[in-house]
Amino acid sequence: MFSKLAYSIFEQSIQDYHLFDNVDQPINNPYSKDVIEHLLYHKNWIDTVQWHFEDIIRDPNIDPIAALKLKRRIDASNQERTDMVEYIDSYFLQKYSNVSVKPGAKINSESPAWAIDRLSILALKIYHMNEEVTREEASEEHRQKCQEKLNILLEQRKDLSTAIEELLLDFENGDKFMKVYKQMKMYNDDDLNPILYQNKK
Repeated sequence: MFSKLAYSIFEQSIQDYHLFDNVDQPINNPYSKDVIEHLLYHKNWIDTVQWHFEDIIRDPNIDPIAALKLKRRIDASNQERTDMVEYIDSYFLQKYSNVSVKPGAKINSESPAWAIDRLSILALKIYHMNEEVTREEASEEHRQKCQEKLNILLEQRKDLSTAIEELLLDFENGDKFMKVYKQMKMYNDDDLNPILYQNKK
């Protein structure tokens, strides 16, 4: 099952990050670049670092200059995240390129990689919610509320994994076909963001 493989790699990435828990630590991807596992690990590493960026920038005492620098890093991280999703979708496009699509086959509103993106974020939610459940200095009420949330997240993981597997099976059987649109983000593009291209004059 692809979703099971992906989730296990997401967990590995999260555990590896938290060995040092530092947003500046370099990635040490254990998978070779020619396998899908490499993309999955890299994808989740980006998500994990960005999760902690988002924590840091919400510090009410953060220096405004530092916050602006961090916002720039978050923007760059978002772009890299989108790029990784598109690389993963390219893998699926290639994988299903020779499938005979059935007459009446339908298109899915979400590509496989964007569903896997949600699974990556869900892995982070589960990891950090479990930390709250087991945080010894937290009140019993806090831990209980977090346990209830964790139960829902675990149910979401099951449902999302099932949906991903069903979608991939539909592709394999020709019941659905892939059609991927590039995100074409505009705010990071010097030629598309008016603020940026006006400053180039």
